[in-house]
Amino acid sequence: MLFSLIGSIVELPMTKTEEEILETLVTLEEAVAQMPKANPKPDLRPIFARLETLAGQLPKDTDRDLLHYLHRKSYQKARAHLEGR
Repeated sequence: MLFSLIGSIVELPMTKTEEEILETLVTLEEAVAQMPKANPKPDLRPIFARLETLAGQLPKDTDRDLLHYLHRKSYQKARAHLEGR
C-alpha cells in the first residue's frame, strides 16, 4: 500500500493477514502446478476456502486493488500485487 506523505512515497509493510494471504496464494500455485502429474489430484477447495476467510478479515481500508483482485478471484494478480510491495 502506497500513500503520499509530504511529497514522498512511503511503502507500508504487509499486515499479518496480507502475509497469510500471500503464503496461501503460493500454496495454491504450487498445488495447481502439481495437478497435471498428481494422482490423486490435490483438493484445492480448502485453499480457496482459506483465501475467502482471509480476504474477509481484511479491514475496509485495505488497498483497493488488492481487494478487487481477491474478490474477483484474480489470484495471480493478487500475488503479484503483494509481492510488488
